[in-house]
Order: sequence, then C-alpha cells, then structure tokens
Amino acid sequence: QVQLVESGGGLVQAGGSLKLSCALSGRTFRSNVIAWFRRAPGKEREFVATVDRSGSNTYYGDFVKGRFTISRDNATVYLQMNSLKTEDTAAYYCSAGWTPSSTAWQDYIYWGQGTQVTVSS
Repeated sequence: QVQLVESGGGLVQAGGSLKLSCALSGRTFRSNVIAWFRRAPGKEREFVATVDRSGSNTYYGDFVKGRFTISRDNATVYLQMNSLKTEDTAAYYCSAGWTPSSTAWQDYIYWGQGTQVTVSS
C-alpha cells in the first residue's frame, strides 16, 4: 500500500506559478514511479509528468512545453508549474505505479485525493 496526499493547489493569475507537493508514505513508495495527472471539468484525465524511483528520469506530457518541472526528494514529489494558463485549470492528482515513463493512468495503482488548481485570466 502507498498513501499519497497532495497539497499546494489554489487560485493564481495567468502567467503565475504554483508548486504542488505530493507526500508519500507506505511500504513501497521509495520503489514506485510517481506521476501527476489532471482532470478538467468535462474532460478526460490527462497525463502531466512522471518521475522514476531515483528521481533522475522524468517525462512530460506534450502540452507542458518546458513550463512544469517534476522532482522527487525523499518522501515528497513536487510539480513546479510556471507560466500558468487558464487551460491549466484542473484537479491535479499524484499517483504511484511500477511502469517507468508510463503516460497511461491505468498503469498507476495508488492515487491521492487531488488538489484544485484554478488559473484566472
């Protein structure tokens, strides 16, 4: 079992920044691949970024285009989001799995409750 708790969401103006955190606990979190997904109202769940268990290898969704950075430090995974756009408004979820660089939500077994990010124009 792995537990994930997201924090750091909020309301920000377009062009601003937010840093999301995902606190990890449980038996296997140090070995897990961790990913961020997001879901906007009326849209499908969308892959954002993933980091492997070492923290050395990362992979991003095409829409990120250098604006977001995922990192891992001991029992926390971060998502630094810069140059935010209104279309980044969504609930952001972190998740844990075993498949490196997977962009498929079906490969992630454990999920947090999510944190809301709202970007105003």
